[in-house]
Amino acid sequence: MTWKTLNYTGWGRARTATGEVARPERQSALARMVAGVTAPAFGMRRSYGDAALNDEGRAYDMTRLDRVIAFDAATGVVEVEAGMPIGDLGRTFAGKGWIPPVMPGTGFATIGGCIANDVHGKNHHTAGTFGEHVTEITLIQGDKTRKITAKSAPDLWQATIGGLGQTGVIASAKLQLMPCKGDMMVLTERRIDGFDEFLVAFDDSKTDYTVGWIDATAKGNALGRGILEEGEITSGVHAKKDKTREVPFNAPSWALSAPIVRLFNELYFRRVPASGRTSVKPISEPFFPLDAIHNWNRLYGKKGFNQFQCVVPLDQTACLRIMLERIANSGLASPLAVLKKMGAGRGGYMSFPMEGYTLAVDFPNRQGAEFLIQELTDLARDAGGRIYFAKDGVASAAQIAGMYPDHAKWAKTVNKADPDRHLETDIVRRLSLRDPQETV
Repeated sequence: MTWKTLNYTGWGRARTATGEVARPERQSALARMVAGVTAPAFGMRRSYGDAALNDEGRAYDMTRLDRVIAFDAATGVVEVEAGMPIGDLGRTFAGKGWIPPVMPGTGFATIGGCIANDVHGKNHHTAGTFGEHVTEITLIQGDKTRKITAKSAPDLWQATIGGLGQTGVIASAKLQLMPCKGDMMVLTERRIDGFDEFLVAFDDSKTDYTVGWIDATAKGNALGRGILEEGEITSGVHAKKDKTREVPFNAPSWALSAPIVRLFNELYFRRVPASGRTSVKPISEPFFPLDAIHNWNRLYGKKGFNQFQCVVPLDQTACLRIMLERIANSGLASPLAVLKKMGAGRGGYMSFPMEGYTLAVDFPNRQGAEFLIQELTDLARDAGGRIYFAKDGVASAAQIAGMYPDHAKWAKTVNKADPDRHLETDIVRRLSLRDPQETV
């Protein structure tokens, strides 16, 4: 196995890294290499900022370690290598009556990445986070390979789930799959005319999968308008593979100018009739709506984009309203903006979710965007909320101090697991995560 010097990025492409990367094809090769060179691992690099980057250092590309190791058809427990994309896992087993209980917004996220970021899905209010359904993790720590569970190593377990890969290289994991009726989804869409109506709609929703698209350019009485999507898995003819399209080149800067985004959002809002509509789709479409457009991140041009995602407590809706006002007045938002009500489920010390509302908005990497994201981050912190490290590429260490109440426990555990800091990545250094700051 050889090391190759590569230039690589996260999905947002606003942050870059240059370093030596190795791409092992077998677990045995991975263990031998980590024993000689301990370095962080990454998968498909679907985190938006610099969570998967190690500039001027080495890293392991896990994407060839993508096999199913074992499956128990009676219990639904599956063991898979860390490089398997979760969409592939879902497609493999949905037709057999099983599905991962939690699906993030892209099927290209690897199992290792889903654990390291403790991802959530459109059903977080009913199913919690991905890490809550993991039953065993195989970690490679230097020359030692160990299997851990929540009971056998509770601190290390909670530091690994949502822990950004800082406790060891995640080689494989066992997951408890969820029984499902089939590989189709009944999807109901309806217009929501404003922010307050969205909050009521979330409270009234009874479906397992619920998410809102927000028109982040809307102002005044239309502030926070959008489309509520509610879905339930159903049986039916097995879904065929989706037809895919591709963005072949970087879009020009004017493609996401404020007038064009406003026009697109207006048309997108109007595509759903005022009376709403219901359809039946292959589950991959509502789970992973953008995966059918390969390299859609090129729509933001060669400079890339940043995403802001926060969660604030249920009683801080006034803060969300202020955020939406500032985003709409900035003229910087893209058409990709999401609002969701979350439950309390979280699997690890540094897991993002908390009971409240999460807002996610993409911003092209242009003048003023980073300043706006920093301003939004301060608003989230002051409201008792937090930002999602899997999406961030902008925040400072001072801004995130105090956001995660178990931060000090996490830092103590990972510093013990990796005392020489071989596993540090760009985001860990940028946010001084392993040296948590005291809050005033």
